[in-house]
Amino acid sequence: MDWLGEVWARVLPEQVVALSGAPVVAVLVAALVAVAVEPLWRVLRLGVTLVHELGHASVGILAGRRFTGFVLRGDMSGHAVTVGPARGLGRVLTTWAGYPAPAVVGAAAVWLAVRGWSAPVLTVVLAVLVVAALRARSALTGAVVAVAVLGAGALWWAGDARLQAQVVVAAGVVLLVGAWRHLAAVLTTPDAGTSDPGVLARLTRVPRAVWNATFVLVLAGASWVAGSTVLDASGILA
Repeated sequence: MDWLGEVWARVLPEQVVALSGAPVVAVLVAALVAVAVEPLWRVLRLGVTLVHELGHASVGILAGRRFTGFVLRGDMSGHAVTVGPARGLGRVLTTWAGYPAPAVVGAAAVWLAVRGWSAPVLTVVLAVLVVAALRARSALTGAVVAVAVLGAGALWWAGDARLQAQVVVAAGVVLLVGAWRHLAAVLTTPDAGTSDPGVLARLTRVPRAVWNATFVLVLAGASWVAGSTVLDASGILA
């Protein structure tokens, strides 16, 4: 029974705010630098793409579709396969969910981590990654998921509340900034109809620009949540 208690202790949230003051600023700066340095970004962007594809998969499942597999590629692209009707609301929601997913997950991670909820966040992340590992359809995809599982698992099991909060906040910021970088790439690249907004335009006859605008609005909202959370926790505006 002792091991059950050890596991349960790592699921419960802290009762106090786990991260505040100067450490918040340090974590924010480190995350922004990591995203800005191109060699680091080429590695980190695989994590952003992972969340993008799992966003498609998660919403697809909620919409009644069957998630059969996904692939990540080194050029920041990826592909998630869900089986269901070729048209309709479920297909539209599933297609739309990719670009907002990293920003929404990132903002939620930041908001929860500074309030002491890093352990539950890591628990959910591990559960999702373990399920996702069963749907990996390439060596690179499997390797990225395996590294994410090992990293999140080690932090969940051995990290104290402060370290967990720091890493989760940093990961949230990377996802949020990465979401903007991914969106900027699709906004500035000529569309051959294969991008998410191109597919949405074809499915609904609503112009690609309108779908891009919805992505911008969601990312802006997520940025406001994360930004206000970080500023409040850091005490900069106090």
